[in-house]
Amino acid sequence: MQYRNLGRSGLKVSPLGVGTMTWGKSTDQQEANRIAAAALDRGINFFDTADCYNGGVCEPMVSAALGSRRDEAVVATKFAFPMSQDVNGGGTTRRYVMHACEQSLRRLNTEWIDLYQVHFMHMEIPLEETLGALNDLVRQGKVRYIGCSKFVPAYLVEAIMISRMNGWAQFVSEQSPYNLLDRGVENEQAWACLRHGVGIIPWAPLATGMLSGKEQTTREKDGRHRRNGEAKQRAEELKSLADKRGVTLAQFSLAWLMQRPAVTAPIVGMRTADHLHASVAAIDVELTDAELTQVDRIVPPGSYVSNYWDMNTHRRTRAAIGIGA
Repeated sequence: MQYRNLGRSGLKVSPLGVGTMTWGKSTDQQEANRIAAAALDRGINFFDTADCYNGGVCEPMVSAALGSRRDEAVVATKFAFPMSQDVNGGGTTRRYVMHACEQSLRRLNTEWIDLYQVHFMHMEIPLEETLGALNDLVRQGKVRYIGCSKFVPAYLVEAIMISRMNGWAQFVSEQSPYNLLDRGVENEQAWACLRHGVGIIPWAPLATGMLSGKEQTTREKDGRHRRNGEAKQRAEELKSLADKRGVTLAQFSLAWLMQRPAVTAPIVGMRTADHLHASVAAIDVELTDAELTQVDRIVPPGSYVSNYWDMNTHRRTRAAIGIGA
């Protein structure tokens, strides 16, 4: 396994991360244990979760799945979404940052969090307040590194400048939606991250199933997910490239993403151990210059294939980070 530095930090992580959003919903503890064991055995050490996933049950599942092998793992979690009805039960205030960290430490049954991430921008809270609290957590040894998610480039750079001016810990990572049907981050976000040593941790690397190679996802069947004709056509063209290479569309898509500038490790949602094994195979796939050129012809750099995912949360996310509606 060839590990990568997370941004400009010295932290080494695997080129793929285990996403745990389905744990506690479509993945039970027994399967989570199998996924974690298989990942660590294969050298995958990066596990991403969040305090809010499935009502707070995800973090304890990650802890149980890692068990005595906690020291082998780089555990990333996130905060900001409300976890209670209390008026101060969410956000990025100093009060909540400190509280949320203590709660995540308890649920993860650990003494430290390797990567603590702001889940989304909270514009009404001064960045100085949030970053000062995160810096204190680093100084206390409860958090090793800090990152963010869904920050617009200008807001990300402002946060980095504030941290530098005050001598505080800086963001080393940014989680953004990034995949072969959604290359919007290449317009500004990727360059801001490259300039300031921030590693991109892509989420939705398979376009919520559109790049899995399957004909129809569960979300399509139950009416909550719709694919438009353009997205299906692009996916079919990409699949033909994958077929020529002798890999699945999912493996081709992950291999492409791992070769992108500024990308550290895509976060792949893994419901079963079989998903893990299939995803890990992408690490050994290195696309040629000719293949990369063909990809750019099908989906030009910086472009976005509209409506590959039409859920309201995704539209709000894209609008929030400034990469299209």
